[in-house]
Amino acid sequence: MTPDLTRLRNGACPCLSWDPYDQCCGRFHRSEAGAPTAEQLMRSRYSAFVVLDPEYLLRTWHPSTRPDTMDLDPDMEWRRLDILGTTAGGPLDARGTVEFAAHYRHDGERGVQRELSRFVREDKRWYYVDGDVR
Repeated sequence: MTPDLTRLRNGACPCLSWDPYDQCCGRFHRSEAGAPTAEQLMRSRYSAFVVLDPEYLLRTWHPSTRPDTMDLDPDMEWRRLDILGTTAGGPLDARGTVEFAAHYRHDGERGVQRELSRFVREDKRWYYVDGDVR
């Protein structure tokens, strides 16, 4: 499945890096590079929700907790990602956490998903393991 790039605003990356999508999370989605930190993986996974790319989400989900399939709601409009804090998760760490707030609109209602996500680095690749919704 090809990501729905029509959901991008002016070609800007949804992770709010201020870089163009193709040079930011797009390169991770296309498997041209791997996210160097847990935070960058979190940002790229958020962007995958925005552009409706479940394959990337599954590919970056740790096999021990990954579901078999994933359906994304095309009516969910992800609006903004705020990184609230990180613990470890650097290029040389084996584990890390990222706390975030993802703002959305769905069926005319606004909402925020707040989560503390856990990540693990194996074979030089970061994976999402699981998270606690706040």
